[in-house]
Amino acid sequence: MKRVLVVTGGGDCPGLNAVIRAIVKRASQEKAWEVVGSIQAFNGILWEPTEIKVLDEESVAGIHYRGGTILETTNKGGPFEWPVENSDGSWTSVDRSDEMIRKINYLGINAVINIGGDGSQQISQKLFEKGLNVIGVPKTIDNDLSATDATFGFQTAVQVATEAVDKLVTTAASHNRILILEVMGRDAGWIGLHAAVAGGADICLLPEIPYDINEVLEKVEERFTKDRGFAIIVIAEGAKPKGGNVSQKETEEVGYGKKKYGGVASALKEQLKEAGCPHDIRETVLGHLQRGGIPVAYDRVLATQYGSKAFEMVLSEDYGHMVSYRHPDIISVPLKEAISHYNTVEESNYLMQAARGIGISFGD
Repeated sequence: MKRVLVVTGGGDCPGLNAVIRAIVKRASQEKAWEVVGSIQAFNGILWEPTEIKVLDEESVAGIHYRGGTILETTNKGGPFEWPVENSDGSWTSVDRSDEMIRKINYLGINAVINIGGDGSQQISQKLFEKGLNVIGVPKTIDNDLSATDATFGFQTAVQVATEAVDKLVTTAASHNRILILEVMGRDAGWIGLHAAVAGGADICLLPEIPYDINEVLEKVEERFTKDRGFAIIVIAEGAKPKGGNVSQKETEEVGYGKKKYGGVASALKEQLKEAGCPHDIRETVLGHLQRGGIPVAYDRVLATQYGSKAFEMVLSEDYGHMVSYRHPDIISVPLKEAISHYNTVEESNYLMQAARGIGISFGD
């Protein structure tokens, strides 16, 4: 039997289980292949004892509508930056990639399917350069991978954010308040833009467009007459004011190599108050609600296509490539191309133009 290893890395995402299921069901059509999964990304390979599980049709039955991943996931450490505690209690990292590749070969694994976002696919490329047979599957709710038209999980996150806007509208109107909704999006504001348009927000603040607080206040005041009215603001976690910085902080979590974003809604509230806004302001942070729960039908369909295509790429030995959706086709693109640059919101994007056309302010 030949073996393919499935790995889910980075943040969890609606649709991950649908990809796993599709890989297994497609592989079941080939009698010479067995699918195994590594627990918590590559940790299951690196741990002693090794923690991998056989994935057969019985183990993936009915998981396509479940959120999260049955293989668990992590965005800490990894084969190139494995955290190690020193004798004095401090932490450093070591490169265990060569050891991991030897272990994968020892386990009789012929190919690896790595399901993850930009960071995970950077790991895929580095492992491929070291000789590992790797195929990538794009996964990110931020929709920030430029080599594909869409990533699964994004539409589910947008649906959650839109429902939040819908609910905030009713309470904002009842209390004549300004309601600020903070959504995910560190470098790309796609969730914020889609939710603002779908939910009918008045203001949308994105990482790509530094905002002028006075412009924001002016738009807010358009929504009030003699203190009657309300305003809805959608702000991405990576948004920042002109001449200011992103709301982020260092983290002490071992193996977590990124700064933590958050607090931008609260910061915007204080900026509005300092600019002279007289109205009541409340903020809501969606946070991980955008990642969890049942994937919408679109994400299940896209994830299933990705999983099936990924295994077909294993059969054709299309290693060093990532599955990609280029409407209307599911194709493969080089991993190098996939991680070369972010898919950010551009002014020329039609949805951006439509948003401006219906009067949504971007604070500029």
